[in-house]
Amino acid sequence: MQTSLTLAQIAAIFGVMIVGAAVPSVSVLAVSARSAASGFMHGVFTTIGIMVGDILFIVLAIFGLAILAETMGHWFVLVKYLGGAYLIWLGIALWRSKSKAENVQGKTESSLLSSFLTGLFITLGDQKAILFYFGFFPAFLDLTKITFIDTGLIIAMAIVAIAVAKLTYAYLAVKARLLINSNTHQKINITVGSILIAVGVFVMAKDHLEF
Repeated sequence: MQTSLTLAQIAAIFGVMIVGAAVPSVSVLAVSARSAASGFMHGVFTTIGIMVGDILFIVLAIFGLAILAETMGHWFVLVKYLGGAYLIWLGIALWRSKSKAENVQGKTESSLLSSFLTGLFITLGDQKAILFYFGFFPAFLDLTKITFIDTGLIIAMAIVAIAVAKLTYAYLAVKARLLINSNTHQKINITVGSILIAVGVFVMAKDHLEF
């Protein structure tokens, strides 16, 4: 089975995806914050969480599961508040953490699972993400003719786009931290914690802030 996508469609879809992934956003802040606080691998796992959420939305959008998406509307609210609360908790944990004296990089101890969940919660809690795909794909694709090969190709493009964009931010965040004197790492933890708390509050309250 061959793909029904043309080179022009592939280029257009990938271009929009990578630009969307690279634009400064809540997810970019989360990836950068986790990388700066706990190291590059935490940025990687936060990015993987974002990928999983996006893949779910892509599948829903491509196969036209509008009814399921509407049903999930109530779950979006729950996930949004759970995700926001989780990010606030992580931020507070960073506030209260202390960099170990023997750790010259001053990494804050944290689990990779918590970083993965950070990325996943941010994505699943963003109802606009699936609405973006529902609006985006019909402009580039004939959803009545799309194949499983096409779907796999689109998912692969999304993974590459997200990885390139988010991991660049993760790398830059880690490099920036390494250039800073170790005596200031506790202040960085407080700053990063504050960012995560702000992101959590934003995720929970953004619908009420829209005009």
